[in-house]
Amino acid sequence: MDHRKPAKVFCLTLGCSKNKVDSERIISALSLNGFEPVSEAEDADAAIVNTCGFIRSAVEENIGAILDLLELKEKGSLKIVGVVGCLVARYGGELKRSIPEVDFWAGCEDIEPILASLTREEPGVHRKAGDGRALSPSDFPHVRYLKISEGCSRACSFCTIPAIRGAMRSRPIRGLVEEASELVRGGASEICLVAQDLTAYGEDMGRKGALIELLDALESSLPKDVWLRLLYLQPSGVDRALLERVAGGRQVLPYLDIPIQHSVSRILELMNRGSGEGMPGIFETARSIRHDFALRTTCMVGFPGETRRDFDSLLKFIEYVQFDRVGAFAFSPEEGTAAAGLTPQVAGRTRNSRLGRLMSLQEGISQARNSLFVGRELDVIIDETRPDGSAGSRSFREAPEVDGMVELASAPPGTKPGDKLRAVIDEALEHDLEASFVGAAGSA
Repeated sequence: MDHRKPAKVFCLTLGCSKNKVDSERIISALSLNGFEPVSEAEDADAAIVNTCGFIRSAVEENIGAILDLLELKEKGSLKIVGVVGCLVARYGGELKRSIPEVDFWAGCEDIEPILASLTREEPGVHRKAGDGRALSPSDFPHVRYLKISEGCSRACSFCTIPAIRGAMRSRPIRGLVEEASELVRGGASEICLVAQDLTAYGEDMGRKGALIELLDALESSLPKDVWLRLLYLQPSGVDRALLERVAGGRQVLPYLDIPIQHSVSRILELMNRGSGEGMPGIFETARSIRHDFALRTTCMVGFPGETRRDFDSLLKFIEYVQFDRVGAFAFSPEEGTAAAGLTPQVAGRTRNSRLGRLMSLQEGISQARNSLFVGRELDVIIDETRPDGSAGSRSFREAPEVDGMVELASAPPGTKPGDKLRAVIDEALEHDLEASFVGAAGSA
Protein backbone atom coordinates (compact mmCIF):
# COMPACT_ATOMS: atom_id res chain seq x y z
CA MET A 1 0.00 0.00 0.00
CA ASP A 2 1.24 3.47 -0.85
CA HIS A 3 2.13 5.00 2.53
CA ARG A 4 0.65 8.31 1.35
CA LYS A 5 -2.71 6.75 0.58
CA PRO A 6 -5.04 5.49 3.34
CA ALA A 7 -6.60 2.18 2.28
CA LYS A 8 -9.71 2.18 4.48
CA VAL A 9 -12.15 5.09 4.54
CA PHE A 10 -15.13 5.69 6.81
CA CYS A 11 -17.83 8.05 5.52
CA LEU A 12 -20.26 9.54 8.05
CA THR A 13 -23.40 10.94 6.44
CA LEU A 14 -25.42 13.55 8.34
CA GLY A 15 -28.63 15.20 7.19
CA CYS A 16 -31.15 14.26 4.53
CA SER A 17 -31.44 11.49 1.95
CA LYS A 18 -29.94 13.78 -0.70
CA ASN A 19 -26.75 13.78 1.38
CA LYS A 20 -26.86 10.00 1.42
CA VAL A 21 -26.79 9.99 -2.39
CA ASP A 22 -23.80 12.35 -2.36
CA SER A 23 -21.98 10.06 0.07
CA GLU A 24 -22.64 7.06 -2.12
CA ARG A 25 -21.14 8.92 -5.08
CA ILE A 26 -18.07 9.73 -3.04
CA ILE A 27 -17.74 6.11 -1.90
CA SER A 28 -18.16 4.90 -5.49
CA ALA A 29 -15.28 7.10 -6.62
CA LEU A 30 -13.15 5.95 -3.69
CA SER A 31 -13.81 2.30 -4.52
CA LEU A 32 -12.79 2.89 -8.14
CA ASN A 33 -9.47 4.26 -6.86
CA GLY A 34 -8.61 1.33 -4.62
CA PHE A 35 -9.98 2.51 -1.28
CA GLU A 36 -11.92 0.15 0.95
CA PRO A 37 -15.08 1.64 2.52
CA VAL A 38 -15.60 0.58 6.14
CA SER A 39 -18.58 1.02 8.44
CA GLU A 40 -16.75 1.98 11.64
CA ALA A 41 -14.41 4.92 12.17
CA GLU A 42 -12.20 2.84 14.45
CA ASP A 43 -11.43 0.51 11.53
CA ALA A 44 -10.50 3.31 9.12
CA ASP A 45 -7.34 5.11 8.12
CA ALA A 46 -9.29 8.17 7.00
CA ALA A 47 -12.74 9.58 7.76
CA ILE A 48 -15.00 11.87 5.74
CA VAL A 49 -17.94 13.71 7.30
CA ASN A 50 -20.64 14.63 4.77
CA THR A 51 -22.36 17.48 6.56
CA CYS A 52 -25.73 19.21 6.79
CA GLY A 53 -25.92 22.97 7.28
CA PHE A 54 -29.67 23.51 6.95
CA ILE A 55 -30.56 24.63 10.48
CA ARG A 56 -28.68 25.65 13.60
CA SER A 57 -29.31 22.39 15.49
CA ALA A 58 -27.89 20.41 12.57
CA VAL A 59 -24.81 22.64 12.48
CA GLU A 60 -24.17 22.00 16.17
CA GLU A 61 -24.64 18.24 15.73
CA ASN A 62 -22.28 18.20 12.74
CA ILE A 63 -19.54 20.09 14.56
CA GLY A 64 -19.82 17.64 17.44
CA ALA A 65 -19.35 14.72 15.03
CA ILE A 66 -16.31 16.37 13.46
CA LEU A 67 -14.73 16.90 16.88
CA ASP A 68 -15.37 13.25 17.82
CA LEU A 69 -13.46 12.08 14.74
CA LEU A 70 -10.65 14.54 15.39
CA GLU A 71 -10.32 13.01 18.84
CA LEU A 72 -9.74 9.62 17.18
CA LYS A 73 -7.12 11.25 14.98
CA GLU A 74 -5.38 12.73 18.01
CA LYS A 75 -5.25 9.25 19.56
CA GLY A 76 -3.68 7.89 16.38
CA SER A 77 -6.63 5.82 15.22
CA LEU A 78 -7.18 7.99 12.12
CA LYS A 79 -4.60 9.56 9.84
CA ILE A 80 -6.89 11.95 7.91
CA VAL A 81 -10.20 13.66 8.69
CA GLY A 82 -12.00 15.50 5.89
CA VAL A 83 -15.22 17.52 5.96
CA VAL A 84 -17.44 17.92 2.91
CA GLY A 85 -20.97 19.02 2.02
CA CYS A 86 -23.43 21.71 3.00
CA LEU A 87 -21.71 22.90 6.16
CA VAL A 88 -18.58 23.65 4.12
CA ALA A 89 -20.61 25.58 1.55
CA ARG A 90 -22.28 27.64 4.26
CA TYR A 91 -19.55 28.21 6.86
CA GLY A 92 -16.35 26.99 5.19
CA GLY A 93 -14.17 30.02 5.87
CA GLU A 94 -15.17 30.30 9.51
CA LEU A 95 -14.77 26.56 10.12
CA LYS A 96 -11.31 26.41 8.55
CA ARG A 97 -10.16 29.07 10.99
CA SER A 98 -11.82 27.54 14.06
CA ILE A 99 -11.01 23.84 13.39
CA PRO A 100 -7.57 23.84 11.73
CA GLU A 101 -7.03 20.17 12.68
CA VAL A 102 -9.29 19.10 9.78
CA ASP A 103 -7.08 17.89 6.91
CA PHE A 104 -9.30 18.96 4.02
CA TRP A 105 -12.58 20.67 3.18
CA ALA A 106 -14.62 20.17 0.01
CA GLY A 107 -18.04 20.54 -1.53
CA CYS A 108 -20.13 17.39 -1.81
CA GLU A 109 -19.71 17.33 -5.59
CA ASP A 110 -15.96 17.97 -5.52
CA ILE A 111 -14.89 14.36 -6.06
CA GLU A 112 -11.48 15.14 -7.59
CA PRO A 113 -10.31 17.38 -4.68
CA ILE A 114 -11.49 14.72 -2.20
CA LEU A 115 -9.44 12.05 -3.96
CA ALA A 116 -6.42 14.35 -4.17
CA SER A 117 -6.64 15.09 -0.45
CA LEU A 118 -6.89 11.42 0.51
CA THR A 119 -4.00 10.34 -1.69
CA ARG A 120 -2.04 13.46 -0.72
CA GLU A 121 -0.98 13.81 -4.32
CA GLU A 122 -0.72 16.97 -6.36
CA PRO A 123 -3.77 18.01 -8.42
CA GLY A 124 -3.69 16.74 -11.97
CA VAL A 125 -2.62 13.16 -11.13
CA HIS A 126 -4.78 10.77 -13.14
CA ARG A 127 -7.58 9.39 -10.98
CA LYS A 128 -10.92 7.71 -11.69
CA ALA A 129 -13.56 10.20 -10.61
CA GLY A 130 -16.43 8.05 -11.87
CA ASP A 131 -19.48 9.35 -13.70
CA GLY A 132 -21.21 10.94 -10.73
CA ARG A 133 -23.65 8.11 -10.12
CA ALA A 134 -24.54 6.81 -6.67
CA LEU A 135 -23.82 3.14 -7.28
CA SER A 136 -22.00 1.98 -4.15
CA PRO A 137 -23.81 -0.36 -1.73
CA SER A 138 -25.56 1.35 1.18
CA ASP A 139 -26.35 -0.08 4.61
CA PHE A 140 -29.69 -1.22 3.14
CA PRO A 141 -28.96 -1.96 -0.53
CA HIS A 142 -32.59 -2.91 -1.19
CA VAL A 143 -33.59 0.74 -0.62
CA ARG A 144 -31.81 3.34 -2.75
CA TYR A 145 -32.29 7.04 -3.45
CA LEU A 146 -32.24 8.48 -6.96
CA LYS A 147 -31.49 12.22 -6.90
CA ILE A 148 -33.14 13.63 -10.03
CA SER A 149 -31.96 17.22 -9.66
CA GLU A 150 -29.60 19.33 -7.60
CA GLY A 151 -30.21 22.72 -5.99
CA CYS A 152 -33.38 24.78 -5.69
CA SER A 153 -34.71 27.97 -7.28
CA ARG A 154 -37.72 28.50 -4.97
CA ALA A 155 -36.07 30.97 -2.55
CA CYS A 156 -38.28 30.29 0.49
CA SER A 157 -37.51 33.04 2.99
CA PHE A 158 -36.48 30.65 5.78
CA CYS A 159 -34.34 28.29 3.70
CA THR A 160 -30.58 28.18 3.19
CA ILE A 161 -30.60 25.54 0.43
CA PRO A 162 -30.35 27.89 -2.60
CA ALA A 163 -27.34 29.61 -1.04
CA ILE A 164 -25.73 26.26 -0.24
CA ARG A 165 -26.67 24.16 -3.27
CA GLY A 166 -27.32 26.79 -5.92
CA ALA A 167 -30.14 26.99 -8.47
CA MET A 168 -31.93 23.85 -9.57
CA ARG A 169 -30.23 21.68 -12.20
CA SER A 170 -32.25 18.74 -13.53
CA ARG A 171 -30.53 15.55 -14.62
CA PRO A 172 -31.44 14.07 -18.04
CA ILE A 173 -34.05 11.30 -18.07
CA ARG A 174 -31.83 8.88 -19.97
CA GLY A 175 -29.06 9.08 -17.39
CA LEU A 176 -31.53 8.67 -14.52
CA VAL A 177 -33.03 5.56 -16.10
CA GLU A 178 -29.55 4.09 -16.58
CA GLU A 179 -28.63 4.82 -12.97
CA ALA A 180 -31.90 3.35 -11.67
CA SER A 181 -31.29 0.20 -13.70
CA GLU A 182 -27.82 -0.15 -12.21
CA LEU A 183 -29.22 0.36 -8.72
CA VAL A 184 -31.63 -2.51 -9.36
CA ARG A 185 -28.80 -4.70 -10.60
CA GLY A 186 -27.05 -3.85 -7.34
CA GLY A 187 -29.96 -5.17 -5.30
CA ALA A 188 -32.44 -2.28 -5.05
CA SER A 189 -36.08 -3.31 -4.81
CA GLU A 190 -37.33 0.14 -3.78
CA ILE A 191 -36.09 3.39 -5.31
CA CYS A 192 -37.01 6.74 -3.75
CA LEU A 193 -36.90 9.74 -6.09
CA VAL A 194 -35.50 12.75 -4.23
CA ALA A 195 -34.66 16.37 -4.94
CA GLN A 196 -35.16 19.69 -3.18
CA ASP A 197 -38.44 19.83 -5.16
CA LEU A 198 -39.50 16.97 -7.41
CA THR A 199 -42.32 18.96 -9.02
CA ALA A 200 -39.81 21.46 -10.43
CA TYR A 201 -37.99 18.71 -12.31
CA GLY A 202 -37.36 19.76 -15.91
CA GLU A 203 -38.34 23.41 -15.47
CA ASP A 204 -34.73 24.51 -16.00
CA MET A 205 -34.77 22.56 -19.29
CA GLY A 206 -38.07 24.14 -20.38
CA ARG A 207 -39.92 20.83 -20.14
CA LYS A 208 -43.39 20.91 -18.61
CA GLY A 209 -44.57 17.61 -17.17
CA ALA A 210 -41.06 16.17 -17.13
CA LEU A 211 -41.65 14.35 -13.82
CA ILE A 212 -44.43 12.29 -15.39
CA GLU A 213 -42.16 11.62 -18.39
CA LEU A 214 -39.52 10.34 -15.99
CA LEU A 215 -42.00 8.07 -14.20
CA ASP A 216 -43.13 6.65 -17.54
CA ALA A 217 -39.53 5.99 -18.54
CA LEU A 218 -38.67 4.32 -15.24
CA GLU A 219 -41.74 2.09 -15.21
CA SER A 220 -41.13 0.97 -18.79
CA SER A 221 -37.47 0.16 -18.06
CA LEU A 222 -37.32 -1.36 -14.58
CA PRO A 223 -38.47 -4.83 -13.45
CA LYS A 224 -42.15 -4.81 -12.54
CA ASP A 225 -41.55 -5.70 -8.88
CA VAL A 226 -39.42 -2.59 -8.15
CA TRP A 227 -41.20 0.03 -6.06
CA LEU A 228 -40.86 3.75 -6.90
CA ARG A 229 -41.59 6.34 -4.23
CA LEU A 230 -41.78 10.15 -4.58
CA LEU A 231 -40.40 12.40 -1.82
CA TYR A 232 -40.47 16.21 -1.47
CA LEU A 233 -43.04 17.83 -3.77
CA GLN A 234 -43.86 21.53 -3.68
CA PRO A 235 -47.67 21.91 -3.26
CA SER A 236 -47.94 24.47 -6.07
CA GLY A 237 -46.52 21.91 -8.49
CA VAL A 238 -48.95 19.11 -7.66
CA ASP A 239 -51.91 18.89 -10.04
CA ARG A 240 -54.56 16.33 -10.90
CA ALA A 241 -52.48 14.87 -13.73
CA LEU A 242 -49.64 14.02 -11.35
CA LEU A 243 -52.01 12.66 -8.69
CA GLU A 244 -53.72 10.41 -11.24
CA ARG A 245 -50.37 9.24 -12.63
CA VAL A 246 -49.13 8.32 -9.15
CA ALA A 247 -52.39 6.65 -8.10
CA GLY A 248 -52.55 4.62 -11.29
CA GLY A 249 -48.90 3.66 -11.46
CA ARG A 250 -47.81 0.07 -11.92
CA GLN A 251 -44.75 0.55 -9.71
CA VAL A 252 -45.14 4.12 -8.43
CA LEU A 253 -46.54 3.88 -4.92
CA PRO A 254 -49.65 5.91 -4.00
CA TYR A 255 -47.62 7.90 -1.51
CA LEU A 256 -46.69 11.58 -1.72
CA ASP A 257 -44.60 13.71 0.60
CA ILE A 258 -45.91 17.26 0.08
CA PRO A 259 -44.46 19.75 2.61
CA ILE A 260 -47.06 22.49 3.14
CA GLN A 261 -45.07 24.30 5.90
CA HIS A 262 -48.24 26.21 6.85
CA SER A 263 -51.89 26.68 5.86
CA VAL A 264 -52.43 30.42 6.47
CA SER A 265 -52.00 32.56 3.35
CA ARG A 266 -50.36 35.47 5.18
CA ILE A 267 -47.72 33.20 6.71
CA LEU A 268 -47.12 31.37 3.42
CA GLU A 269 -46.58 34.69 1.65
CA LEU A 270 -44.05 35.72 4.31
CA MET A 271 -42.35 32.39 3.67
CA ASN A 272 -42.29 33.25 -0.06
CA ARG A 273 -44.29 30.11 -0.84
CA GLY A 274 -47.28 31.77 -2.52
CA SER A 275 -50.70 32.18 -0.99
CA GLY A 276 -51.55 28.50 -0.68
CA GLU A 277 -54.71 29.06 -2.70
CA GLY A 278 -56.13 25.74 -3.76
CA MET A 279 -53.94 23.78 -1.37
CA PRO A 280 -56.85 21.92 0.29
CA GLY A 281 -57.91 20.78 -3.16
CA ILE A 282 -54.67 18.86 -3.65
CA PHE A 283 -55.43 16.54 -0.79
CA GLU A 284 -59.17 16.34 -1.49
CA THR A 285 -58.40 15.32 -5.07
CA ALA A 286 -55.83 12.74 -3.99
CA ARG A 287 -58.27 11.01 -1.66
CA SER A 288 -61.11 11.26 -4.20
CA ILE A 289 -58.92 9.46 -6.75
CA ARG A 290 -57.87 6.84 -4.21
CA HIS A 291 -59.29 6.82 -0.69
CA ASP A 292 -56.20 5.24 0.85
CA PHE A 293 -53.71 7.59 -0.82
CA ALA A 294 -50.85 7.93 1.68
CA LEU A 295 -50.11 11.61 2.35
CA ARG A 296 -47.17 12.97 4.29
CA THR A 297 -46.37 16.61 4.98
CA THR A 298 -44.00 18.87 6.88
CA CYS A 299 -45.08 21.89 8.91
CA MET A 300 -43.23 24.77 10.52
CA VAL A 301 -44.53 26.39 13.70
CA GLY A 302 -43.52 29.69 15.24
CA PHE A 303 -42.66 31.48 12.01
CA PRO A 304 -42.24 35.26 12.62
CA GLY A 305 -45.66 36.87 12.89
CA GLU A 306 -47.53 33.60 13.53
CA THR A 307 -50.36 34.38 15.95
CA ARG A 308 -52.27 31.96 18.12
CA ARG A 309 -55.13 32.19 15.63
CA ASP A 310 -52.76 31.34 12.77
CA PHE A 311 -51.50 28.31 14.65
CA ASP A 312 -55.06 27.18 15.46
CA SER A 313 -55.87 27.44 11.74
CA LEU A 314 -52.91 25.18 10.96
CA LEU A 315 -54.17 22.62 13.48
CA LYS A 316 -57.63 22.71 11.90
CA PHE A 317 -56.12 22.19 8.45
CA ILE A 318 -54.15 19.17 9.62
CA GLU A 319 -57.26 17.74 11.25
CA TYR A 320 -59.29 18.37 8.08
CA VAL A 321 -56.83 16.72 5.68
CA GLN A 322 -56.05 13.76 7.96
CA PHE A 323 -52.46 13.32 6.87
CA ASP A 324 -51.09 9.84 7.37
CA ARG A 325 -47.78 11.27 8.58
CA VAL A 326 -46.57 14.72 9.63
CA GLY A 327 -43.06 15.92 10.29
CA ALA A 328 -42.84 19.26 12.08
CA PHE A 329 -40.19 21.63 13.35
CA ALA A 330 -40.03 24.96 15.12
CA PHE A 331 -38.81 27.96 13.15
CA SER A 332 -35.11 28.71 13.52
CA PRO A 333 -33.82 32.15 12.44
CA GLU A 334 -31.03 31.05 10.12
CA GLU A 335 -28.22 33.46 9.35
CA GLY A 336 -28.43 34.86 5.82
CA THR A 337 -32.14 34.18 5.30
CA ALA A 338 -34.81 36.85 4.87
CA ALA A 339 -36.96 35.31 7.60
CA ALA A 340 -34.24 35.83 10.21
CA GLY A 341 -34.91 39.58 10.05
CA LEU A 342 -38.71 39.42 10.16
CA THR A 343 -40.64 40.68 13.17
CA PRO A 344 -42.23 39.96 15.48
CA GLN A 345 -40.29 36.81 16.30
CA VAL A 346 -42.22 34.16 18.23
CA ALA A 347 -40.70 33.33 21.61
CA GLY A 348 -38.78 30.06 21.79
CA ARG A 349 -40.99 28.70 24.56
CA THR A 350 -44.08 29.41 22.49
CA ARG A 351 -42.56 27.77 19.41
CA ASN A 352 -41.76 24.61 21.35
CA SER A 353 -45.19 24.52 22.98
CA ARG A 354 -46.89 24.78 19.59
CA LEU A 355 -44.69 22.05 18.19
CA GLY A 356 -45.72 19.75 21.02
CA ARG A 357 -49.41 20.47 20.49
CA LEU A 358 -49.19 19.84 16.75
CA MET A 359 -47.42 16.51 17.16
CA SER A 360 -49.83 15.43 19.87
CA LEU A 361 -52.75 16.11 17.52
CA GLN A 362 -51.06 14.21 14.71
CA GLU A 363 -50.43 11.15 16.87
CA GLY A 364 -54.18 10.66 17.20
CA ILE A 365 -54.72 11.24 13.48
CA SER A 366 -51.94 8.80 12.56
CA GLN A 367 -53.43 6.10 14.73
CA ALA A 368 -56.88 6.71 13.25
CA ARG A 369 -55.47 6.44 9.72
CA ASN A 370 -53.59 3.28 10.68
CA SER A 371 -56.79 1.80 12.13
CA LEU A 372 -58.45 1.96 8.70
CA PHE A 373 -56.10 -0.81 7.58
CA VAL A 374 -56.80 -3.35 10.35
CA GLY A 375 -57.98 -6.56 8.70
CA ARG A 376 -56.68 -5.52 5.29
CA GLU A 377 -53.99 -7.36 3.33
CA LEU A 378 -51.02 -5.32 2.06
CA ASP A 379 -47.81 -6.06 0.21
CA VAL A 380 -44.80 -5.22 2.39
CA ILE A 381 -41.08 -4.94 1.78
CA ILE A 382 -38.78 -6.50 4.37
CA ASP A 383 -36.23 -4.13 5.94
CA GLU A 384 -34.82 -6.39 8.63
CA THR A 385 -35.13 -9.95 9.91
CA ARG A 386 -34.51 -10.95 13.51
CA PRO A 387 -33.26 -14.10 15.28
CA ASP A 388 -36.71 -14.75 16.81
CA GLY A 389 -38.27 -14.99 13.32
CA SER A 390 -39.99 -11.61 13.42
CA ALA A 391 -39.31 -8.94 10.81
CA GLY A 392 -39.56 -5.21 10.30
CA SER A 393 -41.24 -4.20 7.07
CA ARG A 394 -43.06 -1.37 5.33
CA SER A 395 -46.07 -1.08 3.04
CA PHE A 396 -46.73 1.59 0.40
CA ARG A 397 -47.72 3.88 3.30
CA GLU A 398 -44.32 4.01 5.01
CA ALA A 399 -41.27 5.70 3.53
CA PRO A 400 -37.89 4.42 4.74
CA GLU A 401 -36.28 6.15 7.72
CA VAL A 402 -38.99 8.77 8.32
CA ASP A 403 -42.23 6.81 8.84
CA GLY A 404 -43.33 3.88 10.97
CA MET A 405 -43.00 0.14 10.40
CA VAL A 406 -45.20 -2.85 9.71
CA GLU A 407 -44.03 -5.33 12.33
CA LEU A 408 -44.41 -8.96 11.25
CA ALA A 409 -44.78 -11.47 14.08
CA SER A 410 -43.05 -14.06 11.93
CA ALA A 411 -41.64 -14.34 8.42
CA PRO A 412 -41.01 -17.48 6.33
CA PRO A 413 -37.57 -19.11 6.76
CA GLY A 414 -35.03 -17.63 4.38
CA THR A 415 -36.72 -14.23 4.19
CA LYS A 416 -34.18 -11.48 3.65
CA PRO A 417 -34.21 -7.66 3.37
CA GLY A 418 -35.67 -6.54 0.07
CA ASP A 419 -38.11 -9.45 -0.21
CA LYS A 420 -41.77 -8.57 -0.69
CA LEU A 421 -44.49 -10.50 1.12
CA ARG A 422 -48.24 -10.32 1.70
CA ALA A 423 -49.39 -9.51 5.22
CA VAL A 424 -52.68 -8.94 7.00
CA ILE A 425 -52.83 -6.03 9.44
CA ASP A 426 -53.72 -7.18 12.95
CA GLU A 427 -53.34 -4.05 15.07
CA ALA A 428 -52.82 -0.31 14.63
CA LEU A 429 -50.56 1.76 16.88
CA GLU A 430 -49.75 5.48 16.76
CA HIS A 431 -46.90 5.06 14.32
CA ASP A 432 -46.61 1.36 13.51
CA LEU A 433 -48.77 -1.52 12.40
CA GLU A 434 -48.61 -5.12 13.61
CA ALA A 435 -49.24 -7.80 11.01
CA SER A 436 -49.09 -11.49 10.14
CA PHE A 437 -47.64 -13.14 7.06
CA VAL A 438 -50.27 -14.57 4.67
CA GLY A 439 -48.48 -15.34 1.41
CA ALA A 440 -46.54 -14.13 -1.58
CA ALA A 441 -46.69 -10.46 -2.58
CA GLY A 442 -49.51 -9.63 -4.96
CA SER A 443 -51.42 -12.78 -4.02
CA ALA A 444 -54.65 -10.99 -3.05
